Formats: sequence, C-alpha cells, structure tokens
Amino acid sequence: MIEVCHNLFVGNEADAVARLSREGWYIIHACKEPFHRQALRYKGRAAPKDHPEYLIAKRDNRLILNLVDANDPAYIPREIIDGAVEAIHANIIHNQVLVHCNQGLSRSPTIAFLYLLKYTTDLNTNSLPEALTGFKTLYPPYSPAGGMAGFLEKYWESYAADQH
Repeated sequence: MIEVCHNLFVGNEADAVARLSREGWYIIHACKEPFHRQALRYKGRAAPKDHPEYLIAKRDNRLILNLVDANDPAYIPREIIDGAVEAIHANIIHNQVLVHCNQGLSRSPTIAFLYLLKYTTDLNTNSLPEALTGFKTLYPPYSPAGGMAGFLEKYWESYAADQH
C-alpha cells in the first residue's frame, strides 16, 4: 500500500481486508471479486443487470465497484470510474481513503491517477505520457491492463480539463 497524496492510498485486496473494520478509513473496492459479489450476494457469473447496484454498491464507509480488469476499454464503464473518483473527493478530507483492486496494479492506481488529474496539481497535464511518468514516481508498480490503459487514452484529457 502506497500513499500517492495526502490521505489517498493505493493497494491490493489484503490491504483492504486489513482496514475493513478500522475507524477513519473509506475503502473503494475496485474489483468485482469478491467484494461486489459478496455485497449483492449473487451466485452466477455476473450480477443481475436489473439490480439497482449493478455497477456500484454503497455500504457504510465503502464503495464497491462491479469492475473487472478487462483487456478492452469497452468493458470499463465511465460511470464506475467517475463514481470512484468522486467518492475519493467526497471522503478524502475526513478520512484516509484506500482504493484497491485485487493486486493493486491496474484498476485502483488508474482511479487514483484520474483523481490526481482532476483534483490536484500534482501531475503534469501537458500529455498523457508526462502525467503517467509523474504518477509512476508516486506509484512505481503501476501496470494497467489493456482496458484501463485504453480508458485512460480515451478520457484522460477530460479529467485533466475538469481540474478544480
């Protein structure tokens, strides 16, 4: 687990499990398995598409995403990523925020990267390669899968343009 800016940590599943019952933490589970499945209690391959929490489930101090590390960006819904970035923004003032995926390499660091682009001046926003170089100094293990990399290529400028 690495702190990429004040109160924002990126990690893996074990980091999340270790903090689930700790006070002062807001956790974003950026992985379908096992957290989204457990929250909605579905048994088959996927959550029911008509379920009101099909994409995002909220539980106390947690945001639980139906997010797989797909190789195709078409399977990364912007609604999920936007929801996670906004949840970080809403909670980081009063809590330590942990965004994690199973291994902490692709989904969770991408979400943290987009938060930094949108809400901080910590990264150079002249180009995606420059911004990624800066982020990799903060989070060296970053290694996005094809879907997350493609999502970044498509949307990074809109997050950088929204800087508050």
